[in-house]
Amino acid sequence: MTTPFWRRDIHQDRRPFLLQRNRIKAGLRAWFAGEGFVEVECGALQVSPGNEAHLAAFRADYRSEDGTAMPLYLHTSPEFSCKKLLAAGETQIVDFARVYRNGEIGPLHSPEFTMIEWYRAGAPYDQIMTDCQQLCITAIDTAGGDSLRWKGRSCNPRLPFERLTLVDAFRRYASINLESHLDDRDGLAHAARDSGISISSGDQWSDIFSKILVSHIEPQLGDGRLTMLCDYPIAEAALARPRADDPRFAERFEMYACGVELANGFGELTDATEQRRRFEAEMDLKDRLYNERYPLDDDFLTALQTMPEASGVALGFDRLVMLATGARSINDVLWTPFPKPGAAQ
Repeated sequence: MTTPFWRRDIHQDRRPFLLQRNRIKAGLRAWFAGEGFVEVECGALQVSPGNEAHLAAFRADYRSEDGTAMPLYLHTSPEFSCKKLLAAGETQIVDFARVYRNGEIGPLHSPEFTMIEWYRAGAPYDQIMTDCQQLCITAIDTAGGDSLRWKGRSCNPRLPFERLTLVDAFRRYASINLESHLDDRDGLAHAARDSGISISSGDQWSDIFSKILVSHIEPQLGDGRLTMLCDYPIAEAALARPRADDPRFAERFEMYACGVELANGFGELTDATEQRRRFEAEMDLKDRLYNERYPLDDDFLTALQTMPEASGVALGFDRLVMLATGARSINDVLWTPFPKPGAAQ
């Protein structure tokens, strides 16, 4: 039996979180304005929803007056559109974007949610890590708290953040030498089994990497202070540029607080030929795993040829509000939660 979110007693329980959501959004917008960002609004309907193998999109066909159907998708991120705006000459942009990911639901997931995505042309990879920390500080200051909180854990974003590479994280929390298994699926599988992780014969290198990350590493991150998990293997960074000093790894980081992933940032790849190759490889993998593939946005790949060097990041706004206010579930901070049949909202 579904409990409607609009029932007065349910709404009154959620309303303090929702008002805090509005205050935090206003505080973050003020921070971006103070940094000189231009706020943009990217269209949600796109030729391609994104080209990552494990992201599932919503399809929404456009029908012209003569009845011709044009396949479109609700974007999983405003990334392609934002980068086109960088190619057009914008240098610091932010979008409080509504985004859509099919099949993702739970205490930390909603199929429709708000993603704050921002870009700094000419800025180094490290700058957007600092931006992420400042947004967390702004959120708790606005909410009147002193820490981010989730399931009995706390994280003080005012403390210097931990910068942890994937190589160090695998060694510390899983006792695995990731560097020696970057091109070795069977070796990584053997190491994972030794760490107590179940691996099937059909698991690819990426699947094994993800299993280790989710089970052994992510729960340990962001305890007491923020963790910036950085320098991902290049195979796990479809839109990030390689590190100049070691192209086996990419300029990609994810920010964690209380074991929860809050943000995903890149030093952006601007090589259109390499980007096309990566997208095609991702869609080949999606086709093998899910018998589905999404079109490539050729307009985006053309724009990439004139896009300036930039760094960008996407932060889950709803999750940040949850952790800043102590909410129990993402539904506590959504004005109108996703209508999941048979589940309490």
